[in-house]
Amino acid sequence: METVVGVFAHVDAGKTTLSEQLLYRGGTLRRAGRVDSGDTCLDHDVIERSRGITVFADEAAFTACGLPFRLIDTPGHADFSGEMERSIWAVDCAVLVVSCVESVQAHTETVWRLLRQNDVPVVFFLNKADLPTADAAGTLAAVRARLGADVLACGPDFCAADIGEALAEELAARDETLMEDYLVRGYDAQAARERGAALVRAGLVCPAVVGAALNGTGVDTLLNVLAAFCAAPQEEAGDALFRARVYKVRHEKNGGRIVFLKVLAGRLRPKENVACPEKGGTAYYKVNGLRAYSGGKSAPLAEAGPGTLCAAAGLGRVMPGDVVGADARPGMPPALRPLLSAQVLAGPELPPRRLLELLREVEDEEPLLGVEFSEELQRVNVQVMGEVQLEVLQAVLRERYGAEVSFGPCGVLYRETIANAVVGCGHFEPLRHYAEVHLRLSPGAPGSGITFDSECHTDVLAQNWQNLIRTHVLEKSHRGVLTGAPLTDVRVTLLAGRAHLKHTEGGDFRQAVYRAVRQGLMQAESVLLEPWYSFTAEADAALAGRILSDIPRMGGRYEAPVTGRNGRVAVTGTCPVAQMQAYARELTALGKGRTQLSLAFEAYHPCTPAQQQYLAEQTGYDPERDVENTPDSVFCSHGAGYPVKWNEAPAQMHIQLK
Repeated sequence: METVVGVFAHVDAGKTTLSEQLLYRGGTLRRAGRVDSGDTCLDHDVIERSRGITVFADEAAFTACGLPFRLIDTPGHADFSGEMERSIWAVDCAVLVVSCVESVQAHTETVWRLLRQNDVPVVFFLNKADLPTADAAGTLAAVRARLGADVLACGPDFCAADIGEALAEELAARDETLMEDYLVRGYDAQAARERGAALVRAGLVCPAVVGAALNGTGVDTLLNVLAAFCAAPQEEAGDALFRARVYKVRHEKNGGRIVFLKVLAGRLRPKENVACPEKGGTAYYKVNGLRAYSGGKSAPLAEAGPGTLCAAAGLGRVMPGDVVGADARPGMPPALRPLLSAQVLAGPELPPRRLLELLREVEDEEPLLGVEFSEELQRVNVQVMGEVQLEVLQAVLRERYGAEVSFGPCGVLYRETIANAVVGCGHFEPLRHYAEVHLRLSPGAPGSGITFDSECHTDVLAQNWQNLIRTHVLEKSHRGVLTGAPLTDVRVTLLAGRAHLKHTEGGDFRQAVYRAVRQGLMQAESVLLEPWYSFTAEADAALAGRILSDIPRMGGRYEAPVTGRNGRVAVTGTCPVAQMQAYARELTALGKGRTQLSLAFEAYHPCTPAQQQYLAEQTGYDPERDVENTPDSVFCSHGAGYPVKWNEAPAQMHIQLK
């Protein structure tokens, strides 16, 4: 059974170089490629080689101490965090690369947080330790302090077969079971390794290796650590039903859609029928082909067993995160979301409808692209993490389709929430249809998104209708009424509802729910939220004062500056995305290329009242004219439906709440 290990890092920490060394020393490559030479195994795309960064996650097999592993090299640039996050769904463990020169950076913290949220065991590789400005001890201390990781330092003499008594004593200090066994029986190499592996798998301990990937230092130690603490059990369950998670989608040159799967249980073979989640239920699709990928090459697979990464053709429109097979269900939404939006501009040779078609295919691979089309304005917008992603999107459209596009200025993607609890009601009753819903909307915890619960007894509304209401609450990106921005951090509680024995259909409750949410928002005190970055700015001491004065000017906050052994000053803090967006270029110009600015999404925070008023006026959004998101209800009289304005609807509701 293969163990899937993902390699993660902040950009330029040496992640792809380490991946090449693992494949070389793990017996897959005859020699390790180099990023600067453009001959790496996993960064084989033309766009990746021209830019010298990883854009698309790719995989290849290797061995560690005779055990089978499969490596996924993930993007390190924050603009491609969506691809990185989707890779987390496929890995059994992670190697988090941290540069001993730059230490822990903002995106390092983002990756660490996602790995913790997904319960992925982590091994740290402290890279570039051979450089004159490296500070391995300081970086190890930063990993402990900033990430809160319980780090177990593994030296160059670490061996998977016998981890050594000194390391066993360190593990025993963290584990009562191992301590008792150690005190009674003394050092037992197998027991120490097994308990160490259990602690690592539980996320209680994170092994760390210091090295230099470019010359291979520490790579053999890392292979031994992976074999000792991270290898998956080699025995397989006997008759488990097939179940797999989708972690990636790609389109071949011939137009075929390939779905990449991590097999969680059972086995998959070509021509078998697989249950796939679809809107409203489950559909079965035949696997037309099954392949294993390694870099840019692939080979047919006769079957895929537990733990295997494979690519299947023919699985309908399943999306990353979906579970297929037994217990087929849609995936949870990703934790990371784009912060910027830009209009796609094209010449007359590329009509808006054709442009939309091409972008929809790219969006199928990158769901966070959030392609939006305005029928009225004939305008296409995309959502992105940053300007580098726009440049890559431009290159992808040119390389794949020969389409030349450009982009308008990037705008910030705001969100809306509410500051007080309200009750919204929606009624939908055109002829031969019926549904009524009463929902309480209340402020949710920051970052919680839209959540749902019910206080409605099943004697009032049957459970199947309540389940349908929950689906409709969560299935849509509801728009706020202040600027039309997506709604977030709202708790929706079902208070009451009514169906008709004869005339109610599923779509009726969809209409009633949407109208109830909207009607509640019209009564609530809306709050506009703006995204903030967490940042790490590193520069010569002479520029530190300028940076410290710039941050408050942009509305940000910073912690006390830290001076490293190399004399350079590092400033960490948080700042609004709208203000920080262009600061990287400004800082680079000031430092003449010797400055570094690392950015990662931190959270959404409320705008100031003046800023909220200004943005609302600039947007000019009128919620009552938004016919696709109406707050009004529809009632029936004398065999015909008629609309009732949102502020008059409560008096006509068939359920009158106390």
